[in-house]
Amino acid sequence: VIWRFVQGRRSSRKAVLLLGLCDAGKTLLFARLLTGKYRDTQTSITDSSAVYRVRNDKSANVTLIDLPGHESLRLQFLERFKAAARAIVFVVDSVAFQREVKDVAEFLYQVLVDSTVLKNAPALLIACNKQDVTMAKSAKLIQQQLEKELNTLRVTRSAAPTSLDASGTGGPAQLGKKGKDFDFSQLPMKVEFVECSARGSKGEEGDADFEGLEKWLAKIA
Repeated sequence: VIWRFVQGRRSSRKAVLLLGLCDAGKTLLFARLLTGKYRDTQTSITDSSAVYRVRNDKSANVTLIDLPGHESLRLQFLERFKAAARAIVFVVDSVAFQREVKDVAEFLYQVLVDSTVLKNAPALLIACNKQDVTMAKSAKLIQQQLEKELNTLRVTRSAAPTSLDASGTGGPAQLGKKGKDFDFSQLPMKVEFVECSARGSKGEEGDADFEGLEKWLAKIA
């Protein structure tokens, strides 16, 4: 009975949220997944949603929701859609990562300590985008750097007297296991990393390179 109840709650959550900073490539990824075609995009100021059907099983589907990455908008849109999330794709610009690592970690931290996200534990994929560019950082390096940065954030936040958890109850925000350096395996949700390119190695005329992302979506659909 418990299993059926848990399964029922999960199956009622059909959304896959696309999160990330501005210019990470979320909207192009969204368009490529739905149409296969390249299109010029601009910074989103609202959400876009559409049903995504798994390539080899059209009966399996999820609702993809592309959320704005702008700093002044992203948390209010996360607030609106987080309860419906079966999974989250957090898109990272692998080329700009070195200079954006603190901002990326800050946003990811805000997502991970959110009380609804912690309770529902949606599957999380860190999509390391723009791998078609020579200067792109690898998924392994991005994972290591994010763990290090999130560990630093956790320490500074827990030391601050005004630190609140996302539910606003007044307790300190807690990420991972106390007394241990943070790594993604400590989270209640399954976290995976994948390298991808929404643009693709052949540019606008070619296909996107995101087989790993498609396999992951098929798995969680």
